[in-house]
Amino acid sequence: MSYHYQITEYCHRVLAPYIAEGDICIDATAGKGKDTEFLCRLVGKTGKVYAFDIQKEAVEATKERMLQKGYVDNVEVIHDSHEKIQMYVREEVSAIVFNLGYLPGGDHAISTSGKTSVQAIKAGMDLLKKDGIISVCIYSGKDSGYEERDEVLAFLKSLDSKKWLVILHQYYNRQNDPPIPAFLIRLY
Repeated sequence: MSYHYQITEYCHRVLAPYIAEGDICIDATAGKGKDTEFLCRLVGKTGKVYAFDIQKEAVEATKERMLQKGYVDNVEVIHDSHEKIQMYVREEVSAIVFNLGYLPGGDHAISTSGKTSVQAIKAGMDLLKKDGIISVCIYSGKDSGYEERDEVLAFLKSLDSKKWLVILHQYYNRQNDPPIPAFLIRLY
């Protein structure tokens, strides 16, 4: 088997063991719908995925992708900010996926921010079941935020180690601000 180490594929490999048929999951940054599709496949027909994005273009792209892949009954695509997930999701969730930054191929001026991303992660933490997982892929660099990266990493470092396992991974031999995947697992 050959693996391609795109960051989203890598995150999917870490997330997959935490998600079972019938689970409820959140794609907090729907983008073009790849993570939404991945989550829908794992939760099956009896589970549900909530996908959020602030950009209409992303919402439409995700809806179209889900329609093409046959995931219409177990997904809800929401045109709103990820920091408002608790307004829409009331159930306990198994996994939440965040890809911070801007929509690939989209307007770089429209991107996530440290303040709203930390609020969204906190909101997601409140919904996560014991032994559930949150994946936060942090993109930074000249087009997106060093400030967001620093805020999110500072927040993650501050979490109570008796309640949360936080693991950071990194591309150690890549240049130009490669993405940083972080995983939070609820221990209580």
